Parts: sequence; structure tokens; C-alpha cells
Amino acid sequence: MKSVPDFCDEYWDKIQILQFSFKNFGAVHAFCGEIVTVECPEDNSFVRQLLKVDGTRKVLVVDGGASNSCAYLGDNLGVLACDNNWEGILINGMVRDVDELANIQIGIKALGVHPKKSEKRGLGEFGHDIEFGGVKFQSGAFVYCDNNGVIVSSSQLS
Repeated sequence: MKSVPDFCDEYWDKIQILQFSFKNFGAVHAFCGEIVTVECPEDNSFVRQLLKVDGTRKVLVVDGGASNSCAYLGDNLGVLACDNNWEGILINGMVRDVDELANIQIGIKALGVHPKKSEKRGLGEFGHDIEFGGVKFQSGAFVYCDNNGVIVSSSQLS
């Protein structure tokens, strides 16, 4: 994969650039793939459900509303995502079990850390457009992440 700055230079008129920084928590710091969206207010039930299916060449984009009240992903879901071939997970929210996540061979970006797990009430929706950081994430579009930032394109970049 090219670096995010190289994609920005080449495709500046065809991409959206996330307007704030996310921290790396997985062992992989550069990843990309087709977007699968989920919006889940302080409830990671749908995150778990989606990570149970094959995620080959896909990135799960989680809109937790930038909540700092709980974590949307921990080591168990990180392993599940890796086992099911997800390229990465981008979370507008928090994670936990960061020492364990750092050893899982998957890209994980989130806003920060919170030790409390989320509720399990079955709340949320997946597959529809979500927006945060000045970017619209649509299932079927493509996201590119590395240490320089995050960009989104409606079509696959090469």
C-alpha cells in the first residue's frame, strides 16, 4: 500500500481526509480496505456480530459518537477480527486491553483508552452512512490508514 501522504498527493481531488488524529493500538499500523460501517451508542453488540463474519479486504468503521464512557473493542474482539481476516478497525471511540491489542496482527485505530467494557443491549445499526471528523463513511467505499492519517475514497486507489 502507498502511504496516505502519497495517496493525498496523487488523488487530492478524489478523497476525504479525516480531520483529527487516531492512535494505533494493533500490531499493524498501515491498512486499507472496503468500508463496513456500524453505529453503536455505547454498545458493541453489532461490532461483535460483524467481526464474526469474514472480513477479507475489509475495514470495520465504528461510530461510537466519540464517547469516552466505555471501550468498544478489547483483546477478545481483536483476536476475533484477526481470526476472521479483517484488515482493520477504525473506532470513533475507545478501546481497552491495549497491551494485548498491540500484539494482534491487525490494524486498530481509536481515539483513546477506557477500561470499562460497553453495554450489550443490541443497540445500533450497520451498513448505513456515518459521519465523523469531517468525513462521510459509506459501506462499499474504501479507507486508507497509516501513521500519517486516514483518508476515504469512493473507489479503490492504486
